Amino acid sequence: MASSLKPEKIYNVFLSFRGVELRRNFVGHLYQALIRNGIHTFRDSEELKKESCIAIIVFSKDYAASRWCLEEVAKIMECKEQGNLTVLPVFNKVDPREVREGRESYRRALDKHESKFGKDSDKVKGWKEALFNAGSLFGWHLNDGDELKLIQEIVKWISCHLDRTPLHVAKHPVGIESRVVMLKSTLNLESNDDVVMVGLWGQGGIGKTTLAKALYNSTFRQFEGSCFLANVRETSKGCKDLVTLQEILLKDTLLLQEILEVSSVDKGIDIIRRRLGRKK
Repeated sequence: MASSLKPEKIYNVFLSFRGVELRRNFVGHLYQALIRNGIHTFRDSEELKKESCIAIIVFSKDYAASRWCLEEVAKIMECKEQGNLTVLPVFNKVDPREVREGRESYRRALDKHESKFGKDSDKVKGWKEALFNAGSLFGWHLNDGDELKLIQEIVKWISCHLDRTPLHVAKHPVGIESRVVMLKSTLNLESNDDVVMVGLWGQGGIGKTTLAKALYNSTFRQFEGSCFLANVRETSKGCKDLVTLQEILLKDTLLLQEILEVSSVDKGIDIIRRRLGRKK
C-alpha cells in the first residue's frame, strides 16, 4: 500500500495550554500519565506536529490573551477540518460558552486583539471561528478536586482511540491509491447530513477487499467511531452470527473495553440506532 495513504504517526498527542501553573499541575500530571501509558505526547513546538493523532486544548481564563495560543487553536482546527486530527477540549474553570461565544475573559482578550489588528482583521476573525468550533466540541470540565479522576478518563479514552489501528494491506498493490481517491470523492466525507453507502462489485480475487481496507485506513480517523467487518456473508448465516457482528460493530465503534452483550438481532438493531444514530 502506498505510504501516502497512511503516514506513520510520530507523536500521538499534542497539548495546547497557557500558563506556568497549568504546566506544573494539571497539564504536567496529564503529560506524565500519558507517557506512563506509552502514549507519545509533547507540549511545546514551534509548529503543530502534523503527525499527531489527537490535540488536547486546555482552555483556561487567560488562554485567549495569548496570540501564540490563538494561532495554535486555529492551526489545530484547520488540521481537524482536513481530517488529520481528533480534538478534545478541556475546560479549566471556564464555561464552554465563554470560549465559543467570546464572553467574559475571552471577550476582553479578543477586544484587545481587535484594538491591535483592527475589528475587521481576518486574523482575529479566524481566531474567533476557531474558538467557536473548538468550544462547541464534546469535552471535559476540570473543576476543583476532580483532577485525578479526569486524567484517568482522558488517558482511558485516548488509549481506546489509539487502539483503532490501520488494517493490514498488501505492501504495494498496483493503482490502489488513485482508486481510493476516487472512492473518497464519491463518499463526500465532508458532509454531516447524509448516510452514504458505496458498493464494490466484481468477481472474486480482483482486490475488492484490499481496496475496501485501503479506503478504511485512509478515512477511519475522520470519524468518531469506526469498524471494519470482514467476511460478513460467511459469518452471518444464522441469527447468532448476526448478533456477534452487531456486538463487534458496537464495541469497535463506541470504543468499548468489553463486548456489549446483545440478546437478539432486533435488540441489536435498536441499540445500534440509539447509540450510533448521532455519531459520525
